[in-house]
Amino acid sequence: MGDGDTEAAHEAIMQATYRALCEHGYADLTMKAIAEETGKSKATLHYYYDTKQDLLVAFLEYLLESFHEKVQLRDDENPAAQLTTILEKLVFGPDDYKEFQTAMLELRSQAPYSDAYRAQLRANNEELTALLAGIIERGIEDGVFQDVDPNRTASYLLSTIDGARTRWIVLDDDDVLTTVNEELQDYLAERVLVDGQEQIE
Repeated sequence: MGDGDTEAAHEAIMQATYRALCEHGYADLTMKAIAEETGKSKATLHYYYDTKQDLLVAFLEYLLESFHEKVQLRDDENPAAQLTTILEKLVFGPDDYKEFQTAMLELRSQAPYSDAYRAQLRANNEELTALLAGIIERGIEDGVFQDVDPNRTASYLLSTIDGARTRWIVLDDDDVLTTVNEELQDYLAERVLVDGQEQIE
């Protein structure tokens, strides 16, 4: 099988995994359900991934790659605008976002019992933290941001968003994402932006 075919098969399986997670959740997710979403046999799925865990670890990595593709940061873009764009993409999502985040909360809860899940989730978190910290560092260099600790600030922002998602799912609090997004913008304006800079839109 050529590289192009393998890449296309990988993309199809990842998209099918997303749909199956939204429909079934993590607990009821099976290789059969994912195979049905691809229109292929379960045996075909096992050609690429031995177990559901192997597939979901690959899916977690795929999510990070997809996020980078969606963000598409430009070198000439203001760091404040970049940071706002990324935070909004992390807070809000497509129409099926709640179903997907419910399944992801279930999956994350398995990390204490699965070294493979924990390792990939940690890698994703480290890369997202580095992405935000890099933007903050550039903002400091450009005189747009105050001299804050980039890594601590990035970690705080991501932890706040994680908490908001959990509250949204667990308590069915439909207002929390909008509230947290607004509060994060206020936090950036008051604690990160240099005095005199325009507030982040």
